[in-house]
Amino acid sequence: MLYIGVDLGTSAVKLLLMDENGKIQNIVSKEYLLYFPHPGWSQQDPQDWYAQTVEGIRELTADCDKSQVAGISFGGQMHGLVVLDENDDVIRPAILWNDGRTGKETDYLNNVIGKDKLSKYTANIAFAGFTAPKILWMKENEPDNFAKISKIMLPKDYLAYKLSGVFCTDYSDASGMLLMDVEHKCWSKEMMEICGVTEAQLPKLYESYDIVGSIKADLAEEFGFTGDVKVAAGAGDNAAAAVGTGTVGDGMCNISLGTSGTIFISSKSFGVDENNALHSFAHADGYYHLMGCMLSAASCNKWWMDEILKTKEYASEQEGIVKLGENQVFYLPYLMGERSPHNDPKARATFIGMTMDTTREDMTQAVLEGVAFGLRDSLEVARSLGIKIERTKICGGGAKSPLWKKIIANVMNLKVDVIESEEGPGYGGAILAAVGCGEYASVEEAAGKLVKVIETVEPDPELVAKYEERYQKFRKIYPTVKGLFQELAE
Repeated sequence: MLYIGVDLGTSAVKLLLMDENGKIQNIVSKEYLLYFPHPGWSQQDPQDWYAQTVEGIRELTADCDKSQVAGISFGGQMHGLVVLDENDDVIRPAILWNDGRTGKETDYLNNVIGKDKLSKYTANIAFAGFTAPKILWMKENEPDNFAKISKIMLPKDYLAYKLSGVFCTDYSDASGMLLMDVEHKCWSKEMMEICGVTEAQLPKLYESYDIVGSIKADLAEEFGFTGDVKVAAGAGDNAAAAVGTGTVGDGMCNISLGTSGTIFISSKSFGVDENNALHSFAHADGYYHLMGCMLSAASCNKWWMDEILKTKEYASEQEGIVKLGENQVFYLPYLMGERSPHNDPKARATFIGMTMDTTREDMTQAVLEGVAFGLRDSLEVARSLGIKIERTKICGGGAKSPLWKKIIANVMNLKVDVIESEEGPGYGGAILAAVGCGEYASVEEAAGKLVKVIETVEPDPELVAKYEERYQKFRKIYPTVKGLFQELAE
């Protein structure tokens, strides 16, 4: 049988066709626009996602035996606010995960409602990118639109709704809304009251691998599917990527170097760090995970290459970088503010340490190292909880760089396992569809059989020691300039 995985990203939707043995048959990518109507705002039109997904499914399955297509599922960008009216029309553009407009609402939730209460209600505190602050922003700034809301959903759930007609979400993605009681896997009555929404406006909750329905008959006919194509709930992109990299069960780790950067630690038991520096979310395997998320990761390198150096030759720009662990230039990777562990939407990217002999290579190296150091900040929080991590999987566009993988391994002092498929969220989505359709008994079983490690990047003790010294300097920079960021924002 064949399974479709849909990775609904920020710049494109990537669709993947996988057979029951995990072999990828085809991959299609469709781009759409990203809008920045004000500095720090980030929006998209959900109808663009759907149009490109439909076109992508057509192209993806054009040459396959369509009678073999059994299921579809998703990995989607998290936290986005999608609102529909009573006629199922989109009320306003979706406010995305990397949108920074909700500073006032985030402060209200954390400081007036209080972090202790939020953590008790949801296992998390408010971050500017989360969905609940966006709802409060809309209530305050667009009351007419707010009054029209009939359905509140996350980006990938809009696709599921349009394809199946089922108003649903999954526990992993819903964990990032600040509306769900993560420990007990239900909507939080207290948070609904705080945000002024009702349970009727929120989707029904499912496990990521649960079948929620089937592709609508008219769409199935349009696609040329002859069988009943099941729709599984899917997962937030990081949980889906973790499934796609085999980061399931207890004590496994995955680092994602995508537009954003994450360090994802799977666990069979629920847990929260005392400062809520890491997100405590449900996982797509039916259990839980801790996650540190930095808002700009591979996007830092993209910005540096495309906007500053004006080049697309990413690999050649890295060829001259040889003095690892000795760079005097540091880079704070906060182009869109920062989430984990600082929770500071006003933080900004910064270079420091340049001298007259600083080279182009030094600056490029500093960008790669800054992202690695930023991820290490979250790893240190996990280590403070007594979590022992010795190795990690890696995925995302940045993981294609051998140099960046080497830097990550030595900054983190972790063995970095490279897997056969780099298609984390899409591959995870296809695996969830296969589990939902009964191809495998569990997500763990499927990941164990399908995900293959093809290379391991080992840390070098000498380089680890050099990077330890660099990291201890890096971690002093943000606290030193934090106050200045606040002043610049004013």
